[in-house]
Amino acid sequence: MTSNSEPLTANEANTARRRGLTIIAAAVALVAIGWGGWHWANGRHVETTDNAYVAGNVVQITPQIGGTVVSIGADDTDYVKAGQLLVKLDPADARVALEQAEAQLAQTVREVRTLFANNSTLKAQVSLRSADLARAQAEAARLQDDVNRRAPLMASGAVGKEEFQHANAQVTAAKSTVAAAQAAVVAAQEQLAASQTQTEGTSIEQHPNVQRASARVREAYLAVQRAQLVAPLDGHIAKRGVQVGQRVQAGAPLMTLVALNDLWVDANFKESQLKTLRIGQAAELEADVYGTKVTYHGTVTGLGAGTGAAFALLPAQNATGNWIKVVQRVPVRIALDPKEVAEHPLRVGLSMEVKVDTADQSGKTLADTQRTTPVAATAVFDAQFKAADDEVAHIIAANLGRSKAAVAVASPKVSGQAPVQAQKHASAPAPSAMQSPVVQ
Repeated sequence: MTSNSEPLTANEANTARRRGLTIIAAAVALVAIGWGGWHWANGRHVETTDNAYVAGNVVQITPQIGGTVVSIGADDTDYVKAGQLLVKLDPADARVALEQAEAQLAQTVREVRTLFANNSTLKAQVSLRSADLARAQAEAARLQDDVNRRAPLMASGAVGKEEFQHANAQVTAAKSTVAAAQAAVVAAQEQLAASQTQTEGTSIEQHPNVQRASARVREAYLAVQRAQLVAPLDGHIAKRGVQVGQRVQAGAPLMTLVALNDLWVDANFKESQLKTLRIGQAAELEADVYGTKVTYHGTVTGLGAGTGAAFALLPAQNATGNWIKVVQRVPVRIALDPKEVAEHPLRVGLSMEVKVDTADQSGKTLADTQRTTPVAATAVFDAQFKAADDEVAHIIAANLGRSKAAVAVASPKVSGQAPVQAQKHASAPAPSAMQSPVVQ
């Protein structure tokens, strides 16, 4: 089969080759111009890094008292709510100490009641001694009047000398009785003053002895409640290392709680990239776990106060002779959109790729405003102190002589069951350990 086309001449081939090269050069030039325009408009305002990782609040669950583990309420990967029981320690020793403290408080309240009651008794003694003094003074005055009447009659012989001397003796004895009565009044007043020094300016509930005994009850009550370790916030359990029957000491890490609903990204930018980074700039992030299918949006909230090497466990010794310059990196914190995190959950430590739009240069490189709200807070332990105060008030009221019904209404007993919801986060001892020593 023969072709009908004629072969190209040398000039035609050169012309075709030049035309192809021109088209390729024009395409490359257009791409370069397009890229240059994009870089001028956007690309030069973007700082990127793949040295970025997800961070969050990693809470260590540690006991405040020592004890033997009798129950574990959560395991690795479990989701827990604030106030949920995580670990329970044997509370036997703490309950014994609580019962002793409660008994001591009850006894102290009754002893202080006795002090206040003695004041009334001593006041009555002062009144009695004052009445005796008044009676003695009246008798002495009457006898003195008798002597004064007999003195003129003695000269005329109407009154004998012996009778007059007897009247004088009675006056002298009456004066001695008055002096004794005055001393008794002073003694009674001093006893009253000494007793009032222990009660003046206070009440039975606010008496120092009662306050001291109340503090011991609160301490023992909190020790019983702290035998139940609860979750301080919502999150997932990780690194559970505690076992049933294990003897743990105060402060020993038992498990870790990670709040996956409150995460951020620590992006480590090179020091040469910091000149354009500002607080408040927008960022786009991609997680390796999701790839390019999911894009997170965040905001730069702060730049680190130093490089990672400056805070390393073993900082670099750059003053040695073998010095090699290494480009340093500074952590930049980027806040994530909570809705996006909820839709596509992340884990602490995941790798991220970060792009920060640095076109907006109105922000600052360092924060200069004081934080007005806590970084993290929990209210699950507040009810423990309130329950301790309620128990102290119950014991004091019961030993002040009030009726049991009134005491029950004023200070109800708290349950010994472990809380499940954050609103019911007060873990209290079993009812057997909470019986107040009420003496009727």
